[in-house]
Amino acid sequence: MTSQGSTRQPKYQRIADELRTAIQAGEYGPGDRLPGENDLMATYEVARMTARQALGVLQNEGLAEARKGAGVFVRAFRPLRRRGIQRLAHEQWGSGRSIWSADSEDRELVVDQIEVREEETNSRISDALGIPAGTQVWARSRRFVLDGKPVLVATSYLPADVVGDSAITQADTGPGGTYARLAELGHAPLHFREEIRSRMPSAGEAERLALSMGTPVIQIVRTAFAEGGRAVEVNEMTLDSASYVLEYDFDA
Repeated sequence: MTSQGSTRQPKYQRIADELRTAIQAGEYGPGDRLPGENDLMATYEVARMTARQALGVLQNEGLAEARKGAGVFVRAFRPLRRRGIQRLAHEQWGSGRSIWSADSEDRELVVDQIEVREEETNSRISDALGIPAGTQVWARSRRFVLDGKPVLVATSYLPADVVGDSAITQADTGPGGTYARLAELGHAPLHFREEIRSRMPSAGEAERLALSMGTPVIQIVRTAFAEGGRAVEVNEMTLDSASYVLEYDFDA
C-alpha cells in the first residue's frame, strides 16, 4: 500500500500545475501578467519561497518569463518550427534562399556576433571531417535572434583546402549561404547527417541565449557530405529548447 505522503506533490508543484492549466485554457494569454508572489501567498496560504518556486517552474518550462521590477508574464514568443528535412533541400539553398527562411517565415531574423577565423582543428572536429588533427579549417560562429529573442548559436567548421579564399571566409557568404558557395566550388552537399541531444547549457551559452535558470538546450551537430562521401562542413548548433519545435516530415 502506497503511503499518502509518498504520492503527495509539493505545494509549489501543485500551484505550478494550476497556473499551467490556466495558461493552456487561455485564462492567461501571451503577454499577460501572472499572479505575483504576494497573490499566490494569499490565495494558497504558502510561504514566499513556495510561491517563488511555483513561478520558477513555469519559467524553467519556457511558459513564462520574469521582467525585472514588473513581475512574471506568460511568454509571448511563438516557438520556432525547425523543419529538419525541408530546410536542407537543394531547392532551398540552390535557389539563393537561406535555409533559415524555411523556419523563420516572415518573422524578423537578425544574425549577429558573427566571427570568421582560420584555426587548427581539434580532434573532435578533425574526426568528424575525416582530416588529421591540427589541419587548418575555417570556423564561422554566429548567433540567430528571432523577434528580438536569441534562439540559437552555431559554429561551422570547413576544411581550408576546400573553401580557400572563397566568400565562405567572409562574414557575408552571399545568396544561398555556405552551401551555395560550396556548390560553386565543386563540393555541393549531397547528404546530411544530424545528431541531436539535450543537455544543460554552459554559463557562456546561457548568457548568449539569454536563458532562464534551469532551461536546457538542444545540441544539433550536422555534417554535410559532398560527392564521394567527403565531409565538407561540421556545424555545431546550440538551441534554446523552449524556443523550438523540431519537425521531421518524410515518406515511409
